[in-house]
Amino acid sequence: MGNGAITSYIDVAQIALYIFWAFFAGLIYYLHRENKREGYPLENDRSGQVNVQGFPGVPDPKTFLLRDGRTVSVPNALREEYELAAEPGGAWMGSPLEPTGNPMLDGIGPGAWSMRADIPDTTAEGAPRIVPLRAAPGFGSSSKDPNPIGLPVIGADGVTGGTVVDLWVDQAEMLFRYLEVETVGEIGPRRVLLPINFAKIDSQRVRVRAILGGQFGLAPNTRNPDQVTLLEEDRIVAYYGGGTLYATPQRQEPLL
Repeated sequence: MGNGAITSYIDVAQIALYIFWAFFAGLIYYLHRENKREGYPLENDRSGQVNVQGFPGVPDPKTFLLRDGRTVSVPNALREEYELAAEPGGAWMGSPLEPTGNPMLDGIGPGAWSMRADIPDTTAEGAPRIVPLRAAPGFGSSSKDPNPIGLPVIGADGVTGGTVVDLWVDQAEMLFRYLEVETVGEIGPRRVLLPINFAKIDSQRVRVRAILGGQFGLAPNTRNPDQVTLLEEDRIVAYYGGGTLYATPQRQEPLL
């Protein structure tokens, strides 16, 4: 046997298999640990005193440099500031939460939102990413599609909730994200954003099944009339998402 001919008495295939197993186990451990950078340690929803990490534990903090120059360190001890207007539906641990206020605004169930940064998202050039057409002169709607500006917005109950007055375009993705609706209601006229995913547009009207006509006026608003922040986007989408369950009492009941 010549020098270096170790394959004659060592099962190289088996050693390679063991190395792969060790690598794969390490990969699972690493990914599972990195998955705990946000949301951990878990907190007992009743006492607030039990911190649960599980195995493996929470990794050491890591600082990420964002494109706009900000830095974010995770994990961290930051907590969401808003309090849920809800209480447990039962006396046992883990019982579902029942809303006590307006669930479409209080961050309950499908109406929940995350405490994202209260700043606008930006394009690669640093400009606000989502703006109305009045602030984006280089964009417009296609002549082959119905133009919703001026059309009435109809809720799930068939009641008119407002009129579309503008479109908000994503300048990075080059598509429309929101319809700007001027509402009519008891609290007076105001302009709110309607996520275009919740709208069905035809040549005569805009239909929305998520909420009722009288609920458009309560939708979260933007601080700047020509910009929307990441936090405002989460709250706006959450409002219409919450309406899919909480817009009417009947939606909260079983089908059968």
